[in-house]
Amino acid sequence: MPIDPSATIPPDTPLSKIPNFDPREVPVVGVDTHLPPVSTARMAPDALRWRFGHPPHWQPELQSERRFTDRQPAEASVLVPVVMRKEPMVLLTERTAHLTTHKGQVAFPGGKRDDTDLDAADTALREAEEEIGLHRDLAEVIGTMPTYTTGTMFIITPVVALVKPDYRLVLNEYEVADAFEVPLSFLMDPHHHRRHAIELGGVRREWFSMPYTDERKERFIWGATAAMIRNFYRFLAA
Repeated sequence: MPIDPSATIPPDTPLSKIPNFDPREVPVVGVDTHLPPVSTARMAPDALRWRFGHPPHWQPELQSERRFTDRQPAEASVLVPVVMRKEPMVLLTERTAHLTTHKGQVAFPGGKRDDTDLDAADTALREAEEEIGLHRDLAEVIGTMPTYTTGTMFIITPVVALVKPDYRLVLNEYEVADAFEVPLSFLMDPHHHRRHAIELGGVRREWFSMPYTDERKERFIWGATAAMIRNFYRFLAA
């Protein structure tokens, strides 16, 4: 059932907490067909290593969401795992449906920083191993992206790593319902970057989505995950 845009919704309500909200049903207001895709050469493993070693002058397009909480900010990291297949792939997860936040959403493996973590990369690698069983020895960290702050005040550092294709995953069934791969070329093509907008509670909400259909079903990538992917595109395209 689609949400009623005229419903009374407090302006500080996160989208994930709005009853009957389905991002798939929100109108697409634009697609950036005027922007070029990242070239195949720039997505090769050695080219990715070089780009992080010699970063361009650029600015992330998306840095934060509207704040929806009064709690103190918390540091977090996600792993952006680029699987080194003949065609580079990005490993993503689907969260379980019973979680209290972002249930069923597509996400990178990751989470809140622990006091024992050495740095953002250590957090991302630990969380990836805990959530999907991706052993850190299979992941070569090549760099980090600028932080992205969610409406729930998680300051997320995306950690980009090259992952060997012979990994074997063991999913944490409480947190992760599924894991799947999406071609990096698909995500780095702005023809697949859809802009959504809707006014709720007197506030205009905007976000990107990048729906991808594999052999099993549609994977609706949106929100913070899509925002970080969009920034990755800007980084590689600069």
